[in-house]
This record gives sequence, C-alpha cells and structure tokens, in this order.
Amino acid sequence: MPAAARAAPSCPPKFDTDGLQVLPRANRVTQPGDFRAAVRHGRRIGAANTVLYLAKREGRGPSRFGFIVTKGIGNAVTRNRVRRRLRAASLDALGTMAEHTDVIVRALPASAHADWTTLHTEIIDGVAMGTARA
Repeated sequence: MPAAARAAPSCPPKFDTDGLQVLPRANRVTQPGDFRAAVRHGRRIGAANTVLYLAKREGRGPSRFGFIVTKGIGNAVTRNRVRRRLRAASLDALGTMAEHTDVIVRALPASAHADWTTLHTEIIDGVAMGTARA
C-alpha cells in the first residue's frame, strides 16, 4: 500500500505547528553587520533575563527583531525553547514600534529558567522604554 501523499502548500503557513503565529521573515534581522551595528550603536536596556539593543536604521523598512542565544543558556533544546519564546513575545511588541527600528534581544543565562510571561513582559516593557526615550 503506497504511503499517503503529504500536503505541500505552495507557500509556508503563517502559523507554526503549535498554532502560534510566526514572526515574518521581513521582521527578522539576519545579516551579521546589522546585528553588529545595533549592538554597538543602539540604546541598551537591561532586564533580569534579557538585554535589548534598540537602534534606528537609515532608510525605509519594517521594524525587525534579532536574537542572540548563546551556548551559555544551555543545550540546543533549551536554546531553541528560549528563542521560540522570545520570537513569540517580539511578535506582540512589533505593533507598538516605529518603522525602521532594529531590536536585538540577547538572552542571559537566567532566561533558560524564566517562564514565557516573564520574557514577554521584559520584551514589551523594554521596547516601550526604548521607544519612549527615542
């Protein structure tokens, strides 16, 4: 008996496997130079589990988020869980930000043990604090 054919959508779904909305590719920082510029020249906002760097970009374009989750956080499973939580929290903060702003979120080792609500609050509050100062 042949295996059932898998559905192959022509475009990727807007939702991940858990039904959570995914941060669009256009709203992600992907280039190393963009990370470097935001960390070196951006406004730094520290919290218990994360450090946020907010930097205005020249030109036009949507607001973007980037994530730095190092091996100091834990093994690959732990790092990916933290990264998924940060992405979900950043999706909520995206609507409150000005255009052409980059936000780099550096996860601190304590973020491995932080729950989603705590990380969400830190991201939302950090973005609000950074945009209020700008």
